[in-house]
Amino acid sequence: NVSRANGLGGPGGNVIGGSSGSSSGTNVLSPAPIGYNTSGLSPNLSPGPGSGSGGRKMVVSAEMCCFCFDVLYCHLYGYQPPRTPRFTNDPFPLFVTWKIGRDKRLRGCIGTFSAMHLHSGLREYTLTSALKDSRFPPMTRDELPRLFCSVSLLTNFEDVGDYLDWEVGIHGIRIEFFSEKGSKRTATYLPEVAKEQGWDHIQTIDSLLRKGGYKALITNEFRKTIKLTRYRSEKMTMAYAEYIALRQHHHYQNGIGHSVPSYNHYS
Repeated sequence: NVSRANGLGGPGGNVIGGSSGSSSGTNVLSPAPIGYNTSGLSPNLSPGPGSGSGGRKMVVSAEMCCFCFDVLYCHLYGYQPPRTPRFTNDPFPLFVTWKIGRDKRLRGCIGTFSAMHLHSGLREYTLTSALKDSRFPPMTRDELPRLFCSVSLLTNFEDVGDYLDWEVGIHGIRIEFFSEKGSKRTATYLPEVAKEQGWDHIQTIDSLLRKGGYKALITNEFRKTIKLTRYRSEKMTMAYAEYIALRQHHHYQNGIGHSVPSYNHYS
């Protein structure tokens, strides 16, 4: 099985389709992060916190967000899936995140730590995050105009011996620990979560333990037993309004085989 995890806060399931031993958990007491910082390319289209690493050229692109919108649009309206996109098909661990409305409330976020070829991986996790995040009902057509899509490609995985050996706003973290009943659990937060919530290292770790289903008292001794992996991400965020503008002005020509409807408003 490909392990599927959500990387943002909010009550509900942490992993869908993973094994119950090493990849299961429940979100508890972890609020949904606030809206993205969209300084940069445009008010709605920008790379997110933690994007890029080491000065190398970023792989994530606006076309990937457009493709995710294409996939979701075609599914909700019953059209044939979009054609193969033109961006790279290299394999990456990835997450697809949906937010909705002016306040950018979390609407779905699921991904995988297994490297998947981007064309098939983004197709799969576009729909998984939109329709199968156990914290939310499946998305509907009516929600499309208010959506924001983020694609996160995960890079630079490092196992660290100290659970404090990571930087807020730079690293995402994945923890592995044993529950009160002795079962192995995992949970993750993407790089932007701790910074957006204003959390320090301890607050982030404790929230992640609760997200992973740990219900007992959290002590410093227990924190030291955590196995922690830090990672970085390349992230791009796009609003549905931006997607529609790009499609209508032919700046993005993946060719989904039908016209995208015009909306009279966006909120």
